Amino acid sequence: MNLRALISQGEGERLEFKKKTTHPTRISRTLASLANTHGGQVLVGVDDDGRVVGVRDAEEEMYVLREAAAHYVDPPLALDFREIETEDDHIVLVVKVLESQNKPHRAQIAPGEWRSYVRVRDESVQTSNLTEKLLERQQPAARLEKLPLSKDELRVLDYLRTTPRITVGQYTKLINVSRRRAYRTLIKLVLHGYLRYHDKEKEPYYTL
Repeated sequence: MNLRALISQGEGERLEFKKKTTHPTRISRTLASLANTHGGQVLVGVDDDGRVVGVRDAEEEMYVLREAAAHYVDPPLALDFREIETEDDHIVLVVKVLESQNKPHRAQIAPGEWRSYVRVRDESVQTSNLTEKLLERQQPAARLEKLPLSKDELRVLDYLRTTPRITVGQYTKLINVSRRRAYRTLIKLVLHGYLRYHDKEKEPYYTL
């Protein structure tokens, strides 16, 4: 594995940098979000800027990650570990998380409090109830059939390739239609797996 090439990609939907794993509840959100989306890798010993700082104790890091995957993610996850030694004697731990066949996975964020997360760009974002239900149906081997899209539907996908999120109000202005029609179009795209719906902030929004 070419570590420098991997780091040069930057954090994204399938890649997360962690200087260290401080507590299972913090890393559990990342692990659950990767498993609920397309899978990916966590590089432990790399800071947010992509600078390799290394880990002090790879065994300790793996212990925390195993604890998080086994006891702070439900259903539990299996992780794959690889240690890479850099030219300047730093150890980076590469943690591989596969896309799950058993979605949705929830992360424990406090005693008795569990939440589902998905990856949106380089963030782990809490899901809505609607998205959680869709995750149950959208297993890797059994995705919903994609529909042919209209010009207005394609416009929202193009918009989201350059902008992280869109609201009903923004989409209404983008294609110049009624708010009701914009909402129905966005929900249709959610139901057929093109978009994700998020309702945990003041105003609901949609992402790829």
